[in-house]
Amino acid sequence: MARKGGALARALLRVRVHWDAWRRDPAAYLEATGWRIRGLKLRSKHRFSSLMGHSPHAYRLWTMTREVGAFGHEVNAPASEPLIHIVVDCRGGSHGLRQSLASIEHAMRPACRVVVLGDQQPPEPGVTHIADTCALASLLKESSAGDRPLVLAMAAGDLLAPQALDTYRAALATRPEAALLYGDDDLISSEGRRHTPHFKPDWNSELFRHLDYLSNSCLFVCDPDRIDEGWPVSALPLVPAPVHLDRVLHHRMRRPRAVRPSPTAAPAPPPQVSVIVPTRDHLALLQTCIEGLAATRYPALDITVIDNGSARADTLDYLRQLQSGGVRVIGDPGPFNYAAMHNAVVPSAAGPLLCFLNNDIEVIDPEWLSIMVTSAMREDVGAVGARLLYPDGTIQHAGVVTGVGGGAGHAHRLQRDDEEGYFGRAHLPQFVSAVTAACMVVRKDRFLAVGGFDAQNFAVAFNDVDLCLKLNQRGWQSFYEARACLIHHESKSRGLDRDGAKKARFEGELAALKRIWRTDRQHDPFHHRELSPFGEQFVVRL
Repeated sequence: MARKGGALARALLRVRVHWDAWRRDPAAYLEATGWRIRGLKLRSKHRFSSLMGHSPHAYRLWTMTREVGAFGHEVNAPASEPLIHIVVDCRGGSHGLRQSLASIEHAMRPACRVVVLGDQQPPEPGVTHIADTCALASLLKESSAGDRPLVLAMAAGDLLAPQALDTYRAALATRPEAALLYGDDDLISSEGRRHTPHFKPDWNSELFRHLDYLSNSCLFVCDPDRIDEGWPVSALPLVPAPVHLDRVLHHRMRRPRAVRPSPTAAPAPPPQVSVIVPTRDHLALLQTCIEGLAATRYPALDITVIDNGSARADTLDYLRQLQSGGVRVIGDPGPFNYAAMHNAVVPSAAGPLLCFLNNDIEVIDPEWLSIMVTSAMREDVGAVGARLLYPDGTIQHAGVVTGVGGGAGHAHRLQRDDEEGYFGRAHLPQFVSAVTAACMVVRKDRFLAVGGFDAQNFAVAFNDVDLCLKLNQRGWQSFYEARACLIHHESKSRGLDRDGAKKARFEGELAALKRIWRTDRQHDPFHHRELSPFGEQFVVRL
């Protein structure tokens, strides 16, 4: 009977989520339904993913369906258990402390010690109360007998999931070298309702500089000498790389907010940048692009325009004007092969840095190139991509996520640029799996070291994704530079890949991406298995 009641509750909740999706955008919901009826399943899933994932009831449906199936199995904790110090921080107030202690008791196993920091209330049975971080450091030194202690920090009011400690112990048994393991978390209301889950990426050191997604949701090896008033952030060991456990292990009252960084200064002296712009007619777009480059505040750039068979007299006249003004114009009138035409031009590029720039890019910030160059000069960075907006102010590109639809998709696409979105990530610099070549800066020697673009398998689509993944393999990680923002009039000059020969070509390139990089079987480490694989906005998987 209970099982039937649970099934009914899930069914009713699913209806509610669909109702929310309908109310959000009736026309889009009907279109997605039509696609489903016509057998266009992937296109339908993309649309439904976004509509349903934005429902305020989506996460509750996830906890009733996917959480049980994905995370509800038994966790086998090791027989030999090191002592874990669970430190509950009450310095910001002790409201919710009893609930925190109750959740710890429910999850606790032998070899755990509960410490309450900063609370002056009468001590709870089996709980150690200390006044400040100095006393905490002394306590940990005394109890660790020379070894660095294991610590799980949480704030008063936060709750541990019942399997949290067993999950951490089991993971630590298989990864004994790990100094820090972290889980996913959600928020919990005063009424006990879970909401706003944070399905986190695997370790992303650049993102962590702007968004603290570790503190109070991790288990770490603590050096007591590093404990200060900035506890616990100041004591977190970030080397070796923290290990991500993709389960919701913490229910929190509040989280640190993302901090948008200021623009970075250009390197001195600025390295030469060779900007390469492909075009075919569409004079107005090209003029806007070139005028934007002229207004760009960067003292060392040269421009190459690849003319892929322009035929209009006004375009040809403009190209002659550009040549007379010092812009290199190279004719490549054959069938459009983005990868091949750029590979042919790169060896003769003058600068140590390349900037691939579509002719339908509009410059709105003269500092964009300086910002991207600063990131591209880092030793650990490969390709750098910018934040690109559609003319209506919605996001076109904020990094690339592999695996979307089995191939790859642009992160946060169609989100309004003034929206917070998924933990502010569209506006935070971070490592990503790939970036678009519509506006990409990369070192010339690194581009050549991986063989450039793959012109055989990716003439038009996914050549940038393939390039980034090859760079990643060499240790040069793709980087999304949110501080560089431009307008992208996407596909106006080339058209869309939905019909006839273009559709067949796109499907072949998608198949090649899956074959070479297994994007339909391997999840993106900077995304999450429980975020929808069918949508570009980061919403819960249903």
